[in-house]
Amino acid sequence: MSNPIAYVDFEQVEIRVGTVIDAQPFPEARKPAIKLWIDFGAEIGVRTSSAQLTVHYKPDRLIGRQVVAVLNFAPRQIGPFMSEVLTLGVPDENGAVVLLRPDLPVPNGGKMF
Repeated sequence: MSNPIAYVDFEQVEIRVGTVIDAQPFPEARKPAIKLWIDFGAEIGVRTSSAQLTVHYKPDRLIGRQVVAVLNFAPRQIGPFMSEVLTLGVPDENGAVVLLRPDLPVPNGGKMF
């Protein structure tokens, strides 16, 4: 287990749910990745993310899927693409990313607590 943090530190990480509205292959990325456009609702809008999801996911199968992402990290330039949020996942037994997502449909923009 890593070092404990205070709850107030956890509250500073803005983790929200959004729906993938577009997903495109990202052949320019150094590691295989998919470009995502994620709708976080009217208050936040659409944000972009580059995610290394190519083992388990195809771009067209991601559209309409809800995902969980960190919104308040600084944006990162990934080749010609600006990744504005960090889409969250966990590794499978081989280290490939499996997306985190809600069990049931929830409103876009909902904050994790």
